[in-house]
Amino acid sequence: MDDSPDMFGDSPPWNDGDEEEAAATSAELEAAGQVSLFGDPEPAPQPEPEPQSEPVAAEPEPAAQAEAAPEPEPVSTPPPVAAAPASAPAAPAPAPKATAPASAAAQPYRVLARKYRPQSFGELIGQEAMVQTLANAIKRDRLAHAFLMTGVRGVGKTSTARLIAKALNCIGPDGQGGPTIDPCGVCEPCQAIAEGRHIDVIEMDAASHTGVDDVREIIEAVRYAAVSARYKIYIIDEVHMLSRNAFNALLKTLEEPPAHVKFLFATTEVDKLPVTVLSRCQRFDLRRIPAPMLAEHFAKVCGLEGVDAEAEALAMVAAAAEGSVRDGLSILDQAIAHADLDGEGQVRAEKVRDMLGLSDKSAQRRLITAILDGKGGDLLELVAHQFALGVEPISILRGLMALTHRIAVAQVAGGAHDAHSAEEREAIEGWARALKAGQVHRLWQLLLKGHDEVKSAPDPLVATQMALLRIMHAADMPDPGSLVKKLEELAARAPVAAPAGDSSGAVAPAPVAVATPVVVARRWVELVDDVEHAGELSTANTMRMQVRVVELGTSMLRYAQPPGFSEDITAILRNALGKATGERWEVFKVSEGGAPTLVELAEAEKTAASDAVSQHPLVLATKAAFPEAQVIEDDRPLAVGGGGRNWRR
Repeated sequence: MDDSPDMFGDSPPWNDGDEEEAAATSAELEAAGQVSLFGDPEPAPQPEPEPQSEPVAAEPEPAAQAEAAPEPEPVSTPPPVAAAPASAPAAPAPAPKATAPASAAAQPYRVLARKYRPQSFGELIGQEAMVQTLANAIKRDRLAHAFLMTGVRGVGKTSTARLIAKALNCIGPDGQGGPTIDPCGVCEPCQAIAEGRHIDVIEMDAASHTGVDDVREIIEAVRYAAVSARYKIYIIDEVHMLSRNAFNALLKTLEEPPAHVKFLFATTEVDKLPVTVLSRCQRFDLRRIPAPMLAEHFAKVCGLEGVDAEAEALAMVAAAAEGSVRDGLSILDQAIAHADLDGEGQVRAEKVRDMLGLSDKSAQRRLITAILDGKGGDLLELVAHQFALGVEPISILRGLMALTHRIAVAQVAGGAHDAHSAEEREAIEGWARALKAGQVHRLWQLLLKGHDEVKSAPDPLVATQMALLRIMHAADMPDPGSLVKKLEELAARAPVAAPAGDSSGAVAPAPVAVATPVVVARRWVELVDDVEHAGELSTANTMRMQVRVVELGTSMLRYAQPPGFSEDITAILRNALGKATGERWEVFKVSEGGAPTLVELAEAEKTAASDAVSQHPLVLATKAAFPEAQVIEDDRPLAVGGGGRNWRR
């Protein structure tokens, strides 16, 4: 027997079958979740009824009131008073005009950095490698459970995290789409994520939620499925600010999260993250945006804003941004406001330069010219003029360093291709041809040394002047390589001194050099070494310093002592020689004669070597070029371990 349809039928008894209940949409589910978390929203105020424009239409209303009320005395209710209720509602008549300023005040000005935040991966500039990787991962369904975006400020880390959240939760305009690298931006999840109100995309600032209790809330919440989205996504900004215990508490969940959960981390200091966290994330290093790409992007923004801007001004803004899009847009916002003050409405390079406190490029070129031409007065005048304009002294040196770098690059690249004007290009290319590579590099080193001095100087302006004057005086000095070549040329062209001749023209004999002392017989040197090896170190030193060998036989020694030594060392020599050779020696002392001692021979060799150095053609040429030059011999001991002079002293 069939079951009773009243009890087990397909439809409940209260459903008459006229219409079916519609399925709940994602927006309704999200609204239900918001109500469950935050309660019912406040009811919107009811609009007041607009007063009737025609005063004649308001006349029946007092008549009706008169019928319901007791009839008043004719004297107490004159006819003009009856029109008062009709005129009273007419007072708020200008109210609709006041609604326009109220709506304008409800939408305050948004800065360019927020207004032009990328809403799709196509608008994200400078990160093509990361976009390509994500696109391939989505197409192949190889999505990681945790992503880490790292890089300097303002390159798009948080924006990338939001774009990934869009890409993973987009359902398309028809509601049937899946994860895509090109989110539609019109479906409910895309719009809710863009506006920061999606219940399944939780964005947390780790700088203000650093403790383990904050992470414990995440761990408890990941167990529940997403309310209306495909994935529940946690975006944690500045994740390196989490404490060590918070990281440890997150490790297990981060390694094996539920299938419906994705973690997106963003940080500027990836080195502070534990390696255990890094190993569980798919890492993307967002690089700095090149200055030319930034300048092109800022030009597009100016076009959308209806602002006219010079290319040089945008280039200066891009250089000041240091690879950060957000910093550049903030500076551009300030430049646009600064340009509007003079009534022209154009972002000009001169205004941007004054706003940023940069050194004028034309002034930099004049400074370089004064340095290379050796005009100290012009140099000091230019520095004083730049300082009076508000340019910091260290900015002057930085500008000169940047110009020197561009000259060096122009020498290698064959031209100044990045110049913003024909005058600048001509000047840089002229210096690149006129200066040698060694001079440019020496100029850079001197500027770098001056930059370090100015940073630590009590008076930066004076330090800048002294540094530039030092560079000016060193500009005309040849580099070491050129100096060596010049000395070699002088040595090659040095004339040979003609020998002196007598009156008859006969060539006089060459002067006889000082006779080299007679070399002591090799056997005597071996005997001294044998005595030293036998343990008689003191006696061996005495033999080197006080023994002038007059005659040396098989077991006989006749010697003399140099002036200044009178002690009789005959017995000491006899015992030491006998101990070293095992023979009986006969030792005699005479008053004079004999070959020089070993110490005297060493001194003679050193003197001869010094004389040879002083007579070398290269040394003679150096003395001719620098008459006051002196040859200084370094007799200091070698450094510990050998291998060169003791330069530390």
